[in-house]
Amino acid sequence: MEPLVASQGLDPEEIAVDSVGRRRVLRVVVDSDTGADLDRIAEVSRALSAKLDETDAMGEGQYTLEVGTPGAERLLTEHRHYVRATGRLVKFQLADGGELVARILQVDDEGLDLEVPGVKGRKATTRRLGFQDVARARVQVEFNRKDTKNMKQQEEA
Repeated sequence: MEPLVASQGLDPEEIAVDSVGRRRVLRVVVDSDTGADLDRIAEVSRALSAKLDETDAMGEGQYTLEVGTPGAERLLTEHRHYVRATGRLVKFQLADGGELVARILQVDDEGLDLEVPGVKGRKATTRRLGFQDVARARVQVEFNRKDTKNMKQQEEA
């Protein structure tokens, strides 16, 4: 399945088979640097379904194929995940046991440049965090963040 997903220009992020009662669910999570819109997901789903129908990979029993994206609060585990989360607010569990919520400004091979929001009216600060200092990182959902791309387009108009 991985080569088939990759041939569609997407990265296979997760492939899992779960049992739900008597039926099985094959879940395939895909993503790319430019995102995965519904049309691309549908194309991958059709291609995977056709390939699975012509092979015996899932055996004789019935199954449901679900193809989707990682979701809003994705766990960041690969370098490419951090790159894709540039500009997003992330909650970091630090290797020393601490916790940090910050926006990813830039990613390189060694770590991250972050913007730590100010508290109680204080200005935001920047911080460098090496990958070795991160135990776990998860993207946070922001309901009231202004979309900077739309703001720039409105300013230019």
